[in-house]
Amino acid sequence: MTYCIAASIDEGLILVSDSRTNAGIDNVSTHGKMHAFDTLSDRKIVLLCAGNLATTQAVLEQLHRDKMKNAEVNLNTVESLFEAADYLGHVSVEKQKQHKSSQGQSAFNPTASFILAGQIGSDPHGAYMVYAEGNSITSSASTPFLQIGESKYGKPILDRFLKLNTSIDEAARCCLVSMDSTIRSNASVGSPVEMLVYRKNSFSLEEYYCFDDDDDYMVQLRRSWEAKLREAIGALPSLDKTLIKPMRVNL
Repeated sequence: MTYCIAASIDEGLILVSDSRTNAGIDNVSTHGKMHAFDTLSDRKIVLLCAGNLATTQAVLEQLHRDKMKNAEVNLNTVESLFEAADYLGHVSVEKQKQHKSSQGQSAFNPTASFILAGQIGSDPHGAYMVYAEGNSITSSASTPFLQIGESKYGKPILDRFLKLNTSIDEAARCCLVSMDSTIRSNASVGSPVEMLVYRKNSFSLEEYYCFDDDDDYMVQLRRSWEAKLREAIGALPSLDKTLIKPMRVNL
């Protein structure tokens, strides 16, 4: 399993991904899920990947090959992020079909999902989630983030704190806490954790981080978050004993 987040806020993008792949309890390894492409200077495009590793690698290779061979449609010719997401969806569906037919086993699951994020030309930055079926959605004003993979453990903090007008540095910390919470609750998600901060209109991918589980910053972040949670729970209103009611007992 894996967990990836893309937050698209007013100041830019926060992209975070783990690096653990799991093909069974005795086959756990590390593979990066964040991939940046060397494109024309008027665009920056990054992919986050989840699902079948063979499929995601085949899709990445096809996108790279199309770009190198100057195919009619490639990451250098698309005119918008929506068009790039549509192109990615078609490639993904085709690779899934190839892997499914070559395996010939109904139990084999070649599905994969992606988040495509970045900025093209004068269009605003943004992020799209591309489903296994090839269709896509983008983030919204009410939910300015997308998730793929094991999303349920890290979603509550994003729902409560992440807004369009959240500062990009605060959003980065929020996404890291979301990732750390998922790692804490799910053994199939693990470090190293990659994070890319893209500031709008910068066309720069230089603000990149890679954290191991025992890095000083991650340890400090984790301890501070846990301490503040304990403090917050302790400060909650005490239970009102006047609200006690008789419990219904089944005979």
